[in-house]
Amino acid sequence: MTPERWQKLTYWPLIVASFAFIVAYSWQVIAELRGGPRIITATIILVTWVVFAADYLVQLSMAPKKGVWFRAHLFALAVVIIPALKPLRLLRVLTLFHPFGRSAGDALRARLMIYGVASALMVIYIAALSVLEAERASPDANITSFGDAIWWAFVTITTVGYGDFTPVTVAGRVVAVLLMFSGVAVLGISTATLASWVAERATAGHEEYQPATRAEVSRLSAQLAALGAPADPPAPPRSPDA
Repeated sequence: MTPERWQKLTYWPLIVASFAFIVAYSWQVIAELRGGPRIITATIILVTWVVFAADYLVQLSMAPKKGVWFRAHLFALAVVIIPALKPLRLLRVLTLFHPFGRSAGDALRARLMIYGVASALMVIYIAALSVLEAERASPDANITSFGDAIWWAFVTITTVGYGDFTPVTVAGRVVAVLLMFSGVAVLGISTATLASWVAERATAGHEEYQPATRAEVSRLSAQLAALGAPADPPAPPRSPDA
């Protein structure tokens, strides 16, 4: 079996596993489960971990250059090691969405905004669950409800930092640091997307100033080749003294 075939076969099972994890984890943390219900959610979480670990090991075993594949799929390893990252796998569903726009630039910006907003909301939700689970048991904790955790996550990822809720445990502070880095990344994507949109609007009506995408260049090259014209301009003749 080829790696491409394996990825196609496991695409939806991994999506389902990610969804099962987020449902079980949410129920376990928010409801503070005990006894039988907690055993059920813990079993679901364990099964999803086994599924992701098996998928990672299979893909690694099928890779022709395992070192190259390992370096290129560090996030997949992080998903196996850190259970809270598993719901981010649900973002792969967004690859089924094809935004429409007047230009390739509009479609690309729409896709970036969709990924950016969805990633931010998913990270906020996961961070809220994680910090609540880490803080709830501490006697000095001030994040003791899911509502407080969600508010803290929104404040932290937007770098507002009111300081009304702060993690006091080591695990909670680790979650906070990761959430801060996520906020910087989301802000960077949003700023770059906005700058690209402003640049395209500023060059509207001036085709000579508008950048061409790689797809547009490839399409134009194919059209030139079909007409029998060279895709690249001929190199200038070299002088005898060169």
